[in-house]
Amino acid sequence: MTSVLNDQELKKYHRDGFVITRGLFDFEEVEILVQALETDPNIQDNFFTRTDNEGGATKLVSWNHPGDSVYGLVSRCNRIVDTLEALLDGEVYHYHSKLSAKDPGGGGSWEWHQDYGYWYYNGCLRPLMASVMIAIDEATQENGCLKFLKGSHQVGRLDHVLTDGDQMCVEPQRQSEIEKLYEMVHCELAPGDAAFFHCNTLHRSDQNRSDKRRYGLLSHYNAARNNPVVEHNHPFYTKLDKVPDSAIKKAGVRLSNGRVEDFKTKAINPPQAARATKAL
Repeated sequence: MTSVLNDQELKKYHRDGFVITRGLFDFEEVEILVQALETDPNIQDNFFTRTDNEGGATKLVSWNHPGDSVYGLVSRCNRIVDTLEALLDGEVYHYHSKLSAKDPGGGGSWEWHQDYGYWYYNGCLRPLMASVMIAIDEATQENGCLKFLKGSHQVGRLDHVLTDGDQMCVEPQRQSEIEKLYEMVHCELAPGDAAFFHCNTLHRSDQNRSDKRRYGLLSHYNAARNNPVVEHNHPFYTKLDKVPDSAIKKAGVRLSNGRVEDFKTKAINPPQAARATKAL
């Protein structure tokens, strides 16, 4: 393995539930990604929205399999996959990826949640899952960067409920108590920076109230030994074909073909979910 994290950073991840890596992708690689994401018709045609409690909307597009597009190569490159395998202590596969797009002047917030709060209902029995968010644009407090509760993965999986919008969040009363225990950290990123985070780490993002767009590319991974036990809209174990880090620049602005990636028009909330107002 050639993880980009040293031993101290790996310990930080397991202690805090996240770790930030500066400059994981250079300027040229980010520019290639920007051009591909802005011009790929499969991205533009598959956007859907999630609304927050105030009616703000975040645009998303989600796909299951990383193909030969430049953003597929990012999800398959050694610096990402080897790092995830170090974090999860063994072989991983690509669970899904998405582009999160917050438009200027009101792009929606994400309420406090754990990713495993969703994925548990997909038949993933153990929290042997993690994510990486790569900043495509600068992510600041003004345009809705991620916020983590440092160490909150230690609380284990929490029940999630439907919000007044169409998201799922941790039960509000329990969330307010958890916030008293763990420090909140703003995850401000420059383009090309990345944040790796545990599937049980509580995180959210605020609305984009700035005049600058905030695009973030997220890839999610599951341990091969954690194969889901029920069929869902995200895949069972699929062998991941790693590529060298140099493949990104070699490919240039390569777009998806639409069939390999298995684009999803909308993520599915668990049928067991109840409204937040019923849980209080």
